[in-house]
Amino acid sequence: QVHLVESGEGSVQPGGSLRLSCAASGNTEERRAMGWFRQASGKEREGVASISTFGSSIVYADSVKGRFTISQDNYKNMVYLQMNSLQSEDSGMYYCAAGPLWIRQTALEKDAYNVWGRGTQVTVSS
Repeated sequence: QVHLVESGEGSVQPGGSLRLSCAASGNTEERRAMGWFRQASGKEREGVASISTFGSSIVYADSVKGRFTISQDNYKNMVYLQMNSLQSEDSGMYYCAAGPLWIRQTALEKDAYNVWGRGTQVTVSS
């Protein structure tokens, strides 16, 4: 069974940076797709970035392109989200997610993932 634990919670000023980490364990066949999602208070959970575990294909939400970078270390079973030039609208709870299949067209959709971490809070405020 796949288990995910996020870390890297923080509070920064606009323009700052944070790096989130996701430690994954369990069957690698069930986590061919790894994604980062976020949810602001009162809003729907949205996909931010996704990476295929085998092959390293990547997609980003338009709102974070050029500012966020998703990466992975398969030896350590870790997935990272480097967030630069943070803005207040980037605030929210960030979740790591795993799914059995990576498809570019659906990589940022919640339904493509069946395992979720508990989340880590990101606050961007002056």
